[in-house]
Amino acid sequence: MAISDVTAYAHLSAGDVEALGLELDAIRSDIQERRGARDATYIRRTITFQRALDAAARLTIELSRGRTGWLAGTAGLALAKSIENMEIGHNVCHGQWDWMNDPEVHSSTWEWDMAGVSAQWRYSHNYRHHIYTNVLGMDDDIGFGVMRVTRDEQWKPGHLLQPLRNLLLAAAFEWGIALHGLYSERDRAEGAAQKAAQTKALLGKIVRQAGKDYLLFPAMSGRRWRRTLAADASANVLRNLWAYVVIFCGHFPDGAEKFEPAVVADETKGEWYLRQMLGTANFDAGPMLAFLSGNLCYQIEHHLFPDLPSNRYAEIALRVRALCEKYDLPYTSGTLLHQYLLTLRTIHKLALPDSFLTATPDDAPETASERKFHGDKVIDAPDNGRPVGRNGLRTALRHAEMSRVAMRRRPIRIDPV
Repeated sequence: MAISDVTAYAHLSAGDVEALGLELDAIRSDIQERRGARDATYIRRTITFQRALDAAARLTIELSRGRTGWLAGTAGLALAKSIENMEIGHNVCHGQWDWMNDPEVHSSTWEWDMAGVSAQWRYSHNYRHHIYTNVLGMDDDIGFGVMRVTRDEQWKPGHLLQPLRNLLLAAAFEWGIALHGLYSERDRAEGAAQKAAQTKALLGKIVRQAGKDYLLFPAMSGRRWRRTLAADASANVLRNLWAYVVIFCGHFPDGAEKFEPAVVADETKGEWYLRQMLGTANFDAGPMLAFLSGNLCYQIEHHLFPDLPSNRYAEIALRVRALCEKYDLPYTSGTLLHQYLLTLRTIHKLALPDSFLTATPDDAPETASERKFHGDKVIDAPDNGRPVGRNGLRTALRHAEMSRVAMRRRPIRIDPV
């Protein structure tokens, strides 16, 4: 089932994990010391571009007469909303730009263009998800409460509807995030009054957000209000679908492991770093796709350093990859399509009862633990730039796969009668 000993699963010694943590600390310190005008210019230009794109898209919807203009305007509006939510809102709310001391671009003041309340999301996401990444019972983002993505969750008949739930969540992702943040805040609220205050805050944000998109802008269009209403609704759905794909590809493909609650007891900084590296996944992206995904194609780097500027993740990724080579750790990545197909496979497979599944709970693509290696003797691997003699998780996984292939190819022996 879930991993109960992160160091053992990674096939590293306590000294290795401590050394890994120190090297990651050094990366953090280096980026913090070098951030400055270049980074501030980047986020301010991004905000300016996003606002200009939003305005241009709305003007195109309003002034154009044909279908082509409406489609172009709607696509532009969906793009503007995606950039605001992911490269700006998500990263600003992580505190990536708080060092600028700009009251407008600050985690405590930014309210993003979606149904959820930023403050509620910051608690459910920045704290419960990022601190306790993929820890069962502590990270509510494991399946978002509506999806079974690990065999550690007991199967129920309602999970048969999981493929349909997945489609609904994708189309209405902003509303799922809004409710997710509310429930997290209500969980920590003390007394009925605080719970009611959190509900009121969300209802107020929904009124403002829905009023802007579905009342104010359509009303400003006069007799063409239906055209604007359809564009706003379509842009929101497109934004939801894109955000859903990016987030799911960073957390649910093969290789994004789950952990038992015991792992966080007396967890060292190095072990925390290691858990982030094992619990997340990247997808391959060039500069444009990286920008459109809020640089969350670098989900591993984001979980290691969630408060460092997102425009630095590409250079950080090169250094993290080198550390994975040095410590013989997997660097989970693949094309966006590949990672999403793996995610869909898990969602559809785990909708079924466990009796329909073939792999053991400790050795399944979507759910693994250190127990998958019991009885295996890790073979020596050639040196690939890491210290000689250090065989970590990547070598162990390769050896386990070799053992499985050998077992499948072993001829069946039939004793003579």
